[in-house]
Amino acid sequence: MTEKMIQIEDLSKWYGSFNVLKNCSTHVNRGEVVVVCGPSGSGKSTLIKCVNALEPFQQGKLTVNGVALHDPKTNLPKLRSKVGMVFQHFELFPHLTVTENLTLAQIKVLGRNKDESIARGLKMLDRVGLTAHKDKHPGQLSGGQQQRVAIARALSMDPVVMLFDEPTSALDPEMVGEVLDVMVELAKEGMTMMVVTHEMGFARKVAHRVVFMDQGEIVEDATKDQFFNQPKSDRAIQFLSKILQH
Repeated sequence: MTEKMIQIEDLSKWYGSFNVLKNCSTHVNRGEVVVVCGPSGSGKSTLIKCVNALEPFQQGKLTVNGVALHDPKTNLPKLRSKVGMVFQHFELFPHLTVTENLTLAQIKVLGRNKDESIARGLKMLDRVGLTAHKDKHPGQLSGGQQQRVAIARALSMDPVVMLFDEPTSALDPEMVGEVLDVMVELAKEGMTMMVVTHEMGFARKVAHRVVFMDQGEIVEDATKDQFFNQPKSDRAIQFLSKILQH
């Protein structure tokens, strides 16, 4: 039996009277890469932020690694420490060095000692190919390098699942590849990943499934081949025709 790392059932969310997520249901199995795509404003980023409780939701159920987010008794900070999150805008601390950025949460959240945290952080920094930059500050790095540091920081926490919220959309086109390369490697190693992205080349290369959203609803939830070759909904066909013709 395949283990579901993320289980989303009938999830709904409102901002005031605006219904931003409407009865969304999907799942991510252990070791699976699921790409969430769709037009701007379709609710993709909101959905992924619900998965690590950065956004509260009003209805439905959401379970991550067996922990129920809809249960008010759940320790959300503890859950978040196991869910790696990489944002659009890096979110690194500008006044700290790369090494300090990699160790801070390990020490504060996981309670690791400094030496252990540094060793783990530098190992992950090496994994994203940036050991030479360990003593620099984020402002001395390119956008692509900063995003790779953000990925290393998330990996330093030994996450059971990695969430990516449009990790390349704030980057210059030349830097997109270096970040996607790291993500491709993670996927090959079997990391469970949920990725909000417009990078359809990445989706074609590594996704097991594609979740297509429009206006707060999950319109399609299909295998990669089904989605790209035989999309069922008119909305997905229209979306793909615009994205893939370039």
